[in-house]
Amino acid sequence: MSEPAGSGQVIALQEVVRTFMQGAAPLEILRGASLAIGTGEVIALTGPSGAGKSTLLQIAGLLERPTAGEVCIEGEPCGRMSDRRRTQIRRQKLGFVYQFHHLLPEFSALENVVLPQMIAGVGRREARVRARALLAQLGLTERESHRPARLSGGEQQRVAIARAMANEPILLLADEPTGNLDQETAQSVFDELLAIVRETGLSALIATHNPNLARRMDRGVAIEAGVLVER
Repeated sequence: MSEPAGSGQVIALQEVVRTFMQGAAPLEILRGASLAIGTGEVIALTGPSGAGKSTLLQIAGLLERPTAGEVCIEGEPCGRMSDRRRTQIRRQKLGFVYQFHHLLPEFSALENVVLPQMIAGVGRREARVRARALLAQLGLTERESHRPARLSGGEQQRVAIARAMANEPILLLADEPTGNLDQETAQSVFDELLAIVRETGLSALIATHNPNLARRMDRGVAIEAGVLVER
């Protein structure tokens, strides 16, 4: 798939292959998947369960290396990078939201958004200011001192979105970010996710089973027989 006209390329997947061993037999999940995402572009990633959506997102997020093919972030090939450099890029340029929020249970909502910034080298005071602004944008000002166990499922996922945005990434990767929520809450959380992505000019690749949500994104791609096709 070619780069979208008129936009800089944030990420490019080039003929990505991912093979796992199932006993003695190879199982090919991705068979030459290619995709380019432009600046500010929001793309829906669809496909049936087991098609390889999570694997593709893991590879795009430099959490997993492909068996073959290449991932380029802002034109920089990542295949031969050291693990340290890949970690640096993830920290500085990528944000992740999962179906389950994965918040640290012993920390408050505010602290969950502060911590990734401090790990990236931001001072505590500056990190708290940004965390409070993000939580306010997501309607959580009154909940910032609460630990995850005291938050609803929707609130927990909003904190997870704030955490993903904390280090001002250029690309958001989301794996079924509303899949664990009831329909009404899912719609509300997705509205807020899409609004904050649009407002910041962020690029995003969002895996979803929900066709109504997929239609609200700029374009869609589906995994079919291990490759990506436009939808």
